Order: sequence, then structure tokens, then C-alpha cells
Amino acid sequence: MDKKIITSEKAPKALGPYSVAVQAGMFFFTSGQLGLDPQTGNLVAGGIEAETRQALTNLRNVLADSGSGLEEVVKTSVFLKDMADFPKMNAVYAEFFPENPPARSTVQVAALPKDGAVEIEAVALVK
Repeated sequence: MDKKIITSEKAPKALGPYSVAVQAGMFFFTSGQLGLDPQTGNLVAGGIEAETRQALTNLRNVLADSGSGLEEVVKTSVFLKDMADFPKMNAVYAEFFPENPPARSTVQVAALPKDGAVEIEAVALVK
């Protein structure tokens, strides 16, 4: 099985020594996406809803540049700084996965890079 490193000009650069996404066989594994503006590298303004929307847009862009898409996602992991934000995150998440959503785990964490409110990673099928 080959491993292929995926990059995207439409998503924020990695904040450390890791790849934005990796293809292994028939799967893409993405690193967590924060609500970062790809142009500035800063968190978008507007709180949990805006950060969730941007994180999922970044995820969609990484998958598109990989040759996949949100419709091919089989599993996501959502990391929240505050579980009280779950309903707002969930409402935005539903906009991106309106039908046949992937399996998902959501956990609260002590902190996220750049003091983000949400981070989302995914496993998707290769088209």
C-alpha cells in the first residue's frame, strides 16, 4: 500500500510537522481543520458557528484537492473547546452533511490551537 501526501492551496497550512491529509489505499485521512482563514491563518470572527463553517469549508477544500468530497466522508471527529457549543456546531454541521451523514464522535477538549472553539477531522473514501 502506498502513502501519498495531500496538500491544498485552499486550506490553511499545517501549524506543525504534519500533513494536511494523507491518502493510504482507498482512504483519505485529514488532519483536524480549525476555523482558520486560509489567506490570513487567523481564526474567523463570529464564534462557534463561523468557526465551524470555516473548518468544514477547509475540510471540503482539502478533500476536493484530494479528488474526494464531503459525500465520500465515512467518519468525522469533532473537538469542541466547550460542549455547550454542541447545538450551534451541530446545526452548521448539518448544513454540510444534509443526507447520509458520516459516523461521528464529538468530544470536549481542554484547549485547541490558536484558542479555536472547534476542530474537525475526517476519513473519506477515494472516489
